[in-house]
Amino acid sequence: MAKKLHETAKEKETAILVAVPSKTQADEKTEEYLAELAFLTETVGAVTVKRFVQKLEHPDSRTFVGKGKLEEIKAFVIEFNIDMVIFDDDLTPSQVRNLERELQVKIVDRSLLILDIFAQRAKTAQSRTQVEMAQYQYFLPRLTNLWTHLSRQKGGIGMRGPGETEIETDRRVVRDKIALLRDKLEKLDKQNYQQRKSRTDLVRVALVGYTNVGKSTLMNVLSKSEVFAENKLFATVDATVRKVVLDNVPFLLSDTVGFIRKLPTRLIESFKSTLDEIREADLLLHVVDISHPSFEEQIEVVNKTLKDIESGEKPMLLIFNKIDQYRTQEAEELNDMGEGAEKPTLEDLKATYMAKVHAPAIFISAKNSLNIDILREELVQRVGAIHFERYPNAPSPHSAENYQ
Repeated sequence: MAKKLHETAKEKETAILVAVPSKTQADEKTEEYLAELAFLTETVGAVTVKRFVQKLEHPDSRTFVGKGKLEEIKAFVIEFNIDMVIFDDDLTPSQVRNLERELQVKIVDRSLLILDIFAQRAKTAQSRTQVEMAQYQYFLPRLTNLWTHLSRQKGGIGMRGPGETEIETDRRVVRDKIALLRDKLEKLDKQNYQQRKSRTDLVRVALVGYTNVGKSTLMNVLSKSEVFAENKLFATVDATVRKVVLDNVPFLLSDTVGFIRKLPTRLIESFKSTLDEIREADLLLHVVDISHPSFEEQIEVVNKTLKDIESGEKPMLLIFNKIDQYRTQEAEELNDMGEGAEKPTLEDLKATYMAKVHAPAIFISAKNSLNIDILREELVQRVGAIHFERYPNAPSPHSAENYQ
């Protein structure tokens, strides 16, 4: 049995992570970002072996990291037979080529890593098409990497003409493929638009938030359904819609793809159709993982992304999830984990955010069903107000029992 486990572990690719923060970025923030990159790496199915950090004013234009750090990384790759090096930023095509030439292993930047996860997670025809188009758009300027084996085998002399011809042929094929996928997406968009149009009589509510904050778990609690939920980044890529009835008030609840810092622009563009569930929603439920040390930064990332997809001004309810995992500074110090300024209590945060948003901020644990009744009551009021504005002759929400 031990041998089998060892063989299974060996099948996973090994990776080292590389971050090049600015000289002004705090070390704690760098570690936090690398932890997120490690989580992405784990989600894609690889094992992180080591992390490398180099603070620079600007990344090296040729190899992203400096010459000395590159030699350090190269020595580690050779000594431990590492399969790939993952960077926490996007690399230019020339940087990828130079790094591959120097390190002789697979080079993965943040965009490619996220694209790979989306490719694994996409289930519907629409999301698979969206991911495929984003991948082709990513690889189009990087096609020269596919022909480096020619120069290794036969040298550059005599191969430049045919090599360039092959590359140009590949570029035409990829451009044609992107055009076909774009046409396919337009047809799928029209089909989905007709489906959404057929249900416009119902109020539409969309769950939004940073990835891995518990949106799918909350979806299951509110809709009493079995939406896939997992403690991994981007567990949900496809939008899932369920009909919910609370106190005789019906509405459609959508679970959408989670956002993340440095989300590749091409993914936002290709997923615009899926994000229509957000754009066309009447109310957004912004779910926040309050136990995360940088939950406020995650709120800003989500708000910026919503603004990018022209949904930043929609009515929104702020929902702080995972209160069962929130730890005060005192609790952390008891475990030798806490340093620095005193951490606010949940009551402090409630007072702060209710003042900030000038509306109820709901504090819950979807996993343990804490304060879900309070959330349901707020939803009945908000959704009910929209519903009865549209249908003034509808019965009062309190005249029938909760159908949930």
